[in-house]
Amino acid sequence: MSRRQERLNEQFRREIAMRLRRRVQDPRVTSVTVTNVRVSPDLAQARVLVRIPGDEAERAEAMKGLEAVGPYLRKSLGADLHIRRAPELHFEEDHHLEQALRIEALLDEVRPDGGWEDEDGVDADEGDTDTPADVDASEADAAGDIDDSGDDLPSV
Repeated sequence: MSRRQERLNEQFRREIAMRLRRRVQDPRVTSVTVTNVRVSPDLAQARVLVRIPGDEAERAEAMKGLEAVGPYLRKSLGADLHIRRAPELHFEEDHHLEQALRIEALLDEVRPDGGWEDEDGVDADEGDTDTPADVDASEADAAGDIDDSGDDLPSV
């Protein structure tokens, strides 16, 4: 994805979230959080990923509310951002958090009681004592990237 595309996605995410929070009066969408927007390269369509708290019925109502305010948001975005053709908005629930929690729960189920061990037989869950700088220096030294000759030091 190009840098321009990333900037457009972020700008659309901010603008849509702001409009839902400040301008839309529909009570069904008051608790909706816009997590991500993916605009097509031709700006014809945008997938708007949202998190909606509540049970299944509340989420279904919120999705209906989002579909109802979609045309208003599209028109508002086009006018305020001065773009000739604003993308058609398609709202989808963002399930990434639930998926991550599910994976974490599955890993907890299969993790041994003592935790994971690395190839040296050391418990990897106890934390690494090397700081990132120590690791970077040791890796660079192993690769031969560190010059210890002192030739680059200024003479006194």
